[in-house]
Amino acid sequence: MTRPSRTVSHFAKGHGAENDFIVLPDPRGHLALPPAEVTRLCDRRAGIGADGILRAVRCTAEPEASAMAADAEWFMDYRNADGSKGAMCGNGLRVLARYLVDTGLCPPGTLTVATRAGTRQAHVPHRSPDFEGDVSVRMGCPRLPGPDGITVTVAERRWSALHVDMGNPHAVVFVDDLAHAGDLATAPTVEPADAYPHGVTVEFVIPRAPGHLALRVYERGVGETRACGTGACAAVAAAVLCHGTRSAAASYTVDVPGGRLRIELLADGSMDLTGPAEIVAHGTTALTPVSASRRAVVC
Repeated sequence: MTRPSRTVSHFAKGHGAENDFIVLPDPRGHLALPPAEVTRLCDRRAGIGADGILRAVRCTAEPEASAMAADAEWFMDYRNADGSKGAMCGNGLRVLARYLVDTGLCPPGTLTVATRAGTRQAHVPHRSPDFEGDVSVRMGCPRLPGPDGITVTVAERRWSALHVDMGNPHAVVFVDDLAHAGDLATAPTVEPADAYPHGVTVEFVIPRAPGHLALRVYERGVGETRACGTGACAAVAAAVLCHGTRSAAASYTVDVPGGRLRIELLADGSMDLTGPAEIVAHGTTALTPVSASRRAVVC
């Protein structure tokens, strides 16, 4: 076996409400991210540790994003901790936007970032001595594509679920107690089995007051996470549908194990996700460059 060569690459570690990510700056698209390398980096004992990886690459250097280059400079190549590609990640996008601004790659204010779910706008305020400012992302409109009849089972408990699409699929269930989700060490059973051929993120939600929810989430490709931005939006969409109407604009507070997120429902049906997003560390790590990955052969 010929092993691919390695190159030293910079990385940053960040989190949004304790949903944590490794940020890999790769403006020219030189890095390969085979699934095994992603899982190695995300391992909390043998690697850096994270819920996922955010590769920051210019749209002009990434074939997946080249069609969006006229609207966005940067593409968020999101990888789940199991190495699979993700279409959208709300907290990840907020962390990536914070990184781009903090490192001077983008100015503060509103910036457009490309994702596999399309372009999204993020707003990163100017920092000041006493106010660092939360980061917001315009998440788009939730879709309720069906199918009906979805159920989620944990141990002896079974609930009806609502399918909400936020650029990635969610099954939202309302429970009496968040403890009923169990330890979430393994994925909940979602039926019918063919409803989500590529897996699904499951939210367990309780209403705390009008406009106030709390949730736990099992994220596909990751496991239980301390927060989930698209999941918070999916929970709000389900609450609006199942528990009453709303005016032309409204706001929700969503408590997650890692903190608190705010969701604004806009008149056009889209949602703004706002919450903390911080870069907590910088370092270097050895990664596989694209050229070496393509040269590697198995004997």
